[in-house]
Amino acid sequence: MEMSPRVQRVADQIQRELAILIQLEVKDPRVGMVSITGVDVSKDLAYAKVFITVLNTLSDDREVNTSTLSEPGELDKLEIEENLKALAKASGFLRTMLAKRLRIRSVPKLEFHYDNSIERGQHLSSLIDDALAADRKHHAEE
Repeated sequence: MEMSPRVQRVADQIQRELAILIQLEVKDPRVGMVSITGVDVSKDLAYAKVFITVLNTLSDDREVNTSTLSEPGELDKLEIEENLKALAKASGFLRTMLAKRLRIRSVPKLEFHYDNSIERGQHLSSLIDDALAADRKHHAEE
């Protein structure tokens, strides 16, 4: 769906401002390292879908990291759900803070969604790497 230039500018501005606000203003301990990957704003500027990814926070202890992560880089579903719940709870506060920073008449209602495109990309990349390794092995055997 194509957004008008004004709606796209508002979406970009919301993305930049939310990234700062979540990092500096949200005090909920459930919100970890969250990255905003995109914002889709409705044509009437009433709603904004905010797409996030949750980055694993690794400790200095390697044993703790390997025991808490099932595979390096794989995200825990519970952690994602907790981040989404915390952001949904903070959405009113974030909307108020956005109203102070943006020069628009009404600030869209914020809906947070998990963006799994990074996970899908990593999965596809590993599949490609596996296929290339199998191809190299096949050609080495010939």
